[in-house]
Formats: sequence, C-alpha cells, structure tokens
Amino acid sequence: MSRSPLSLSPSAMNADAMNASSPPRAPARDRREPRGFAAMDPERQREIARKGGRAAHRSGNAHQFDSEEAREAGRKGGEVVSQDRTHMARIGARGGEARGANRRQQARTENREDGDAAAEPDDAGMPSTRRH
Repeated sequence: MSRSPLSLSPSAMNADAMNASSPPRAPARDRREPRGFAAMDPERQREIARKGGRAAHRSGNAHQFDSEEAREAGRKGGEVVSQDRTHMARIGARGGEARGANRRQQARTENREDGDAAAEPDDAGMPSTRRH
C-alpha cells in the first residue's frame, strides 16, 4: 500500500489551521487582567519573595555589593558605554542644550528681579548689554 506525499504548501497548512476545533485565541496584548504572580495578593507575593531570599542566602547564592564592588561595577559599565561615540555625542549635546536653557532662564529671572527692561535676551539667547 503506497502513501501519497504530505503537502507542505502554505495554503494547505492554512486550511488545516482554519479547520482546527479550538477557538481562536486573543492576542496577549488584549488581555486586561493580570496573570500568575502579578494576580496574587500582595502579601502572598511578599511571602514567596521572602522564601526565595532566605533560600538564596542559605545556598550561598545571595550577594550584597559593598561600596567598593559597586564602584568597580559602575566603572566597568561606564567604560562600555563610553565606547559608543554616537551615544556619547548625543549625551553631550543634550547636556549643552540643558545648560544653555538654564543660563537663559537664570538671565530672565535676574532681569525680572532687577526690573531692568533693557537687558533682554538677544538672538543667541544671552542678555544684551546694549542700552536702547
């Protein structure tokens, strides 16, 4: 008795999937109620977390950084991040923009306190020294 080869064409696979007896599932993003650990009572969550922490300490897997270890970890992370020159340029540009905005705001505040209407910011954002 000979068997016919299985059809692996996409249309045949889709037809089989459409004929399945289970109802279609809603996408995960459409779910509204929390599931699993998130659905538990907060006290029950704390109890489970407490047990996990105690077990980790008993087995020797728990570790708390002291200040020296934290400093070393931060240094290593900084080295890795600073190798990305594009990222560093973006950070520097944002810092420069923030500094300029702070200076302009400070100049406006000082002008209001002094009551000096002649010292208004010029096109560059810095107070003008010209008297009108």
